[in-house]
Amino acid sequence: MTGEMIFTFIVVFIMLIGLIKEIARPDIIVFTALSIFFITGILTAEEAFAGFSNQGMLTVALLFVVAGAIQKSGLVEQIIFRLLKKGKSDQRTLLTFLLPITAASAFLNNTPIVMTLTPIVRKWCIDHNIAPSKFLIPLSYATILGGILTLMGTSTNLVVHGLMVERGMEGYSMFTLAKYSLPASILGLIYLVTIGYKILPNYEVSEPTVTEKSREYLIEMVIEENYPYLDNPLVNKTVEESGLRDFKGVYLIAVIRNNEKIYPVRNSTKIKANDRLIFTGVISRIAEIQSKKGIELKTGTNVTLEKLRNGNTQVMEVVISHQSSLLHKKVKENKFRAKYDADVIAVHRNNERIESGIGDITLKAGDTLLLLAGADFEEKFAQSNDFYVAMPLNKHPLLHKIDKKNAWLSIMILTTMIFLVSFGVVSMLKAMIVTVILYIVLKVIKPEDISRDMQYHVLLLIASAFGVGQALFKTGAADWIANQLIVVSEPFGMLGILVLLYVVTVTFTEMITNNGAAVLMFPIAIEAANKLAADPMAFLVIITVGASASFLSPIGYQTNLIVYGPGGYKFTDYFKVGLPLSIIVLVTTIGMIYLY
Repeated sequence: MTGEMIFTFIVVFIMLIGLIKEIARPDIIVFTALSIFFITGILTAEEAFAGFSNQGMLTVALLFVVAGAIQKSGLVEQIIFRLLKKGKSDQRTLLTFLLPITAASAFLNNTPIVMTLTPIVRKWCIDHNIAPSKFLIPLSYATILGGILTLMGTSTNLVVHGLMVERGMEGYSMFTLAKYSLPASILGLIYLVTIGYKILPNYEVSEPTVTEKSREYLIEMVIEENYPYLDNPLVNKTVEESGLRDFKGVYLIAVIRNNEKIYPVRNSTKIKANDRLIFTGVISRIAEIQSKKGIELKTGTNVTLEKLRNGNTQVMEVVISHQSSLLHKKVKENKFRAKYDADVIAVHRNNERIESGIGDITLKAGDTLLLLAGADFEEKFAQSNDFYVAMPLNKHPLLHKIDKKNAWLSIMILTTMIFLVSFGVVSMLKAMIVTVILYIVLKVIKPEDISRDMQYHVLLLIASAFGVGQALFKTGAADWIANQLIVVSEPFGMLGILVLLYVVTVTFTEMITNNGAAVLMFPIAIEAANKLAADPMAFLVIITVGASASFLSPIGYQTNLIVYGPGGYKFTDYFKVGLPLSIIVLVTTIGMIYLY
């Protein structure tokens, strides 16, 4: 083993630990590893940054714009909403619901589909006395099963395709993957509506439950009118002047004055006698507020979130996204009031409230926040990528209004491009370029929509991962790993190496990201195929499917994380339901590889 190879292993190992521990955003971690390879001379500038011009990465970028246009048209969510009708059985309803979702996700980005449908499905389940936990994991898994059917079904497929083309290989056609994965998708859906449905937890997640839990964290204090011996030192002072922002573990979110309700509370808000102050936070820190002169605890409070509402405010449940600017910052550092006209009431992680002061909680992707949102929240939410979903409690999610002309125009253009790619008339990259240009010219989208729909963190991750994969190739590290895999699986022949590649890829996917797993496994799969003098297509199909087959945890795939909080799931629920599904996909895909 050479010195360069050892150095490469050390850097990649540290990178993987950083990704698993979530010390920073995944794209930043992988880009840092790439920078180290470039600075130390392991990679030249051309090798390190070739990923930024790779056609797979560029196609993914354009696909984000196309998917954003379809999402904003509202057509998909309106169709699914109409299909959500109570059938003779919950399982039959689930099947009717999953089939079109699987079909749609074969041609559209999975993430916006799940983002759009999660609040709709959750509310529908609650209204029909069905546990949302019975429908939301299947929603995520169905989009994954649809994504492995076509070249454009998921960004992972396009990434592997781009790597293949870069190495002079033919790459995937539109339906190459369907040849191997269609039986897995069909059997997977059957499993989800039969055995999987019975394994799924039956968590009765309803709005009253959330509201009652939130009461535990609300503290009501009163500004005393008749303060002994002297005037109350807090009266007629602003919130900032009175020091009501200085408490640790609790946070002032509302002021109730006679019939007036003031929230969000600003630093400039003046305090009056008899004001009722509503704090949120850890109940154990009440003593600190009580020590404040001029304020007393109102015991036996009957203030609930419902009573804090007025016509301009609502309680929202939101899920923090992977690309959020709020990540790795404390709640108090994120300035929710200024950014979103909202206050954080509670933070939930792993279906449990975090026992620390609201302001001191460092946010992570997938955290579910309960917000007391003002009138401007929905507009600010629509202009941001900080949240996957925003669900109003006790209120139906707003459906996008359909612009029928633009909706059908966008679908017709995309369908035409898919047809041309399927018959080899144009490449996927050219088709997506033409589609985006036509969307702009025909005013289906505005130029500013492109910037909002582009997931730059994903693109940076993909482009950087290409360089890390190249380092594995160049130093011989991929060759060494391939040798070890072959030695381990040798007693089981070709079947053994395919199974091992799938298992390692799935493990990487669950620990890091699907695109990162695909890029890291690509050089290993190529080297293994070369050593066995086998057709590399079989090996590449296995890692492509394995990189998307994230069924075992909520953190490996964005769609799993989106439904995590809204479904009220535990971490282990994904493993219980997902392990049999992962085995079905593995066995069926390898069976089809052997058949072909």
